[in-house]
Amino acid sequence: MGDSVLDQLDDALDALNTGDEALARSVADGDQCINERYLEIEADCVDLVALQQPVASDLRFVTASFKIATDLERIGDLATNLAGYSIAENRGWTPDLGVEAIGQDARGMVADALAAYEVDDVDACREIAGRDDAIDALCRRASDQLVRELVEGETIEDTWAMERILGDVSRLLLTIRDVERIADHAVNVAGRTCFAVENDTSLIV
Repeated sequence: MGDSVLDQLDDALDALNTGDEALARSVADGDQCINERYLEIEADCVDLVALQQPVASDLRFVTASFKIATDLERIGDLATNLAGYSIAENRGWTPDLGVEAIGQDARGMVADALAAYEVDDVDACREIAGRDDAIDALCRRASDQLVRELVEGETIEDTWAMERILGDVSRLLLTIRDVERIADHAVNVAGRTCFAVENDTSLIV
C-alpha cells in the first residue's frame, strides 16, 4: 500500500509541475485502489485482534499498522487533491513558490518513514520527525511569498481578471496546505512505528 501511495504522490507532483491533465486524472482514478487496499488491511487488523487476541508489543504492532494504513490512505487523498489543483480552471497566475520542491521533500519523508517502519528503526523515525519543522517553515515562506506577490503586483482593474487571480491564489494556498499535511502524515507513520517498538507516542501529531 505504501508503494502505491508513493507512486500516486510521484504522479501528482509531476502533474502539479507539468499540468499534465491525463496524468492528473490517472491519480484520481487510482485512488479507489488505495481505498480498497486500506479496507482490506483494516479487516485484517480487526480479524487479528478478534481471533488472535494479541497483547503487549503484538497488539501495539497491529494497532500501529492499522493507523499507518489510515495515514497512507489520507496521503493518497492528498495526492488526489494535488492532482486536481494541477488541472484547476484558473492557471493564469502561477508564481514560482518552490511548492514542487517542498512536495518532493515531503514525499521523501513518507518514503523514509515507511522504510523505518519496515525495519523498526526508531532512530530514523525521530530524524524524520525532526525534518517536519523545515517543511513547516518552507510552507510558511511560500504562503508569505504568495501574499507578498499578490499585494505588490500591478493594480488589476478588470474584475474578471481579478477573479481568476484570486482563484489561482486559493489553489496555491490549498496546494501548500496539502503538501504540509503530507509531511505531517509522514511524521505520524514514524511516530506509530515508535509506538509499536517502544510504546512511545511522543511523535504522533
